[in-house]
Amino acid sequence: MPDERIMVREIKSPLGGMIAGATQQGICFLEWCSGVEGAIKKIEKIFAIHILEGTHGFLDQLKAELEEYFGGKRKEFQVPVDIRGTDFKIAVWKQLQNIPYGETSSYGQLAMLLKKPSASRAVGTACGSNRVSIVIPCHRVLGADGGLHGYGGELWRKKYLLDLEQGLKPEITAEDSKPDQEVLPR
Repeated sequence: MPDERIMVREIKSPLGGMIAGATQQGICFLEWCSGVEGAIKKIEKIFAIHILEGTHGFLDQLKAELEEYFGGKRKEFQVPVDIRGTDFKIAVWKQLQNIPYGETSSYGQLAMLLKKPSASRAVGTACGSNRVSIVIPCHRVLGADGGLHGYGGELWRKKYLLDLEQGLKPEITAEDSKPDQEVLPR
């Protein structure tokens, strides 16, 4: 697609800024960031297509849906996604979208659902390469021990998102600004 491009913009959340990107097919990128410029370089490397800062109907829809999500009023995202990767990664990301709001799964359970019971590490790697945070809810995946492990947005954000989805009153503490450590079940 020679004239394909990604429109990007920063979206604010209670957990910090996020960078979102959209193609004509849907949202292709939503990650935590500290600024648009650094994120654009990352997106260009992943997608190898032209990137412009600006607005797009899918970005407007995503922003509204994220506000509803963080306000406790949205449990499912309707904004289309444009996910690209290997067949295995896409299968994992689709399984992530099947984990209901307020529930969790494990890497091993996802591997079983994919009929690849020995692939829990590969599932973890695929979760780690998910570029559409929250909408493709990799934060809902726990380790085999039930603990919080491996989240690109830092474990304190993962805990916040899970608490939000459990109907708890999530809080951000000064401890949250420290580097992540694995968190055992609550």
